[in-house]
Order: sequence, then C-alpha cells, then structure tokens
Amino acid sequence: MQDFLQFFTNVFSGFSITDAIDIIIVTLVVYYLLKLVLETRAEQIIKGILVLVAATVVSDVLELHTLNWMCKGALALGAVAVLIVLQPELRRALEFMGRGRVISALGQGDKENSKRIVSAITNSIDKFSNERTGALIVFERQTMLEDYAENGTILNARITEQLLGNLFYEGAPLHDGAVIINGPNIYAAGCVLPLSSNQNISKDLGTRHRAGLGITENSDALVIIVSEETGIISMAEDGRLERFLDVKTVEKKLLDIYLNNQRSGGGFSKIKSAGKLFGDMHQRDDVYSGSKRKEDEDA
Repeated sequence: MQDFLQFFTNVFSGFSITDAIDIIIVTLVVYYLLKLVLETRAEQIIKGILVLVAATVVSDVLELHTLNWMCKGALALGAVAVLIVLQPELRRALEFMGRGRVISALGQGDKENSKRIVSAITNSIDKFSNERTGALIVFERQTMLEDYAENGTILNARITEQLLGNLFYEGAPLHDGAVIINGPNIYAAGCVLPLSSNQNISKDLGTRHRAGLGITENSDALVIIVSEETGIISMAEDGRLERFLDVKTVEKKLLDIYLNNQRSGGGFSKIKSAGKLFGDMHQRDDVYSGSKRKEDEDA
C-alpha cells in the first residue's frame, strides 16, 4: 500500500494546470476524431489501416522482409488514400473551425419579417406534404452555394408561399431541381445538387433525398425534403437525415435559425468581403433585371 501511494505521489508531484489543459484538449481532439470515424465512411478505412499496421508489426517481428516492405508501402499509400476518400468530411471539419463560432447566416431582418418568411415556408411544406408534391429546399448558411446556384436559374426573389408553390408545381420547368434560399430571398431554383455517397442510406430513398443529404455533406446547409411518393417531411443537416417530421418541428427549427441569426447580428454580409458582396448583389440584380426586361419585351 505504501508503494502504491508513493507511486501516485511521484506521478502527480509535477502535475500543473497546464498539464490538465493539455490532457483536456487532447481528449477532446481524440473524441471528435473517433466521432468522425464512427459517423462516416472512415470506419471501414480505419479498420483496413489497423489490419495493415498489425501485419507490419507481425512481419517485422517474424522477419518476413518482403511482406514487411509491402505493408509499409501500403501504409504510405493508405495515408494519401484517406485524405482523398475523406475529402468532404475533412472539408466540413476545416470549415467548422474556420467559422470560429457557430452562428446562422440566413440574412438579417426584424422579428416580424422572420416570422413571415418562416410561415410562408412552413405553409408551403405543409401543402406539399398533404398533396404529395416533391420538394427540395436548401437554406444557405455560412458556406456559399454559388457553384450549385449557377447550374440552376437565378431568381433572387422574395420568399412567398405562392412562388414556392409555383416552383415545385408538377410540370413546372424548375420543379425537379432544388431551391436555394439565401436569407429572405429565393436565390435560385432548378439547381442540381451532388448525391450522397453514404452507403448506409435506405434503398427506399430516391434521388431527391440523396441530393439533399449530399449537399449537407459538402456544406453547412440545412435542407428540407418532401417525398413525392409518401408526402413524408425530412430534414438533412451535417450529413444526417431525419425523417417523419411534422410541420411544427420544421417551423421551430427555422424560427430558431432566423431569430438566432437576428440576435447574433449574423448575415450574408459576414460571409463575404464587402467588395465581393456588393459585386455579387449587383450581378444578381442585373440577372434579375435582365430577365424582367426580357419578359416585358416578350409581352
């Protein structure tokens, strides 16, 4: 017993507050790395790497020189392969760290305007669900979705229940694509999104759900999905899909995003530099104005 107490006395005699901070930071890093591994495709890759490490150690102990050389070469290539295969996950992690603090970036406005926007969206979602109209609505946050918006049709229009209904109306030119919402505006419609590469997705889910999940694997966007076959409402965020939601749950989530953004002073202007912001706004206005002028001429 005396030796046991002496051992602990020797171990903790030089323990300081900086050592405690060091241990806490390392613990958090390891925790989040393990969480990333368990929630993504990295799990199977890590298992393969561990097998290679074990084979390398065993071949070294048994002096199997050729096998040891092959295992070491495979480990070197494996490190590069992990970076390539897990590129979306690593990108999300770096973006999360680069944001510094977690705030929504869905545009500014007063409380009543935020409630009006959320009401228009949730009323539309409720209608889509009841009528089994397929819908894919993407809410741009801190990660810009300009590349995906450009492959659709730029609208930059005020959010209304009627406009959302027209966009997703079956037979409408843009109904098959995604709508990208930027703050108080529908920025683009008919957008093509990247499909999720997650192999664990239910086979019952179609392209719309895979696209909604895919964009959240490559950005911090929030996505609302309405199934055309069943009318089921789903929500995708951070590479995860939550199904069988009711309208109240969606409304609560959107109100939390819009109102928290208002209180935190967040906004689209915080994402871009001032010069790029005004340039993009001017470009969007020009596109919208040009389309409007063309419609007037055709009329």
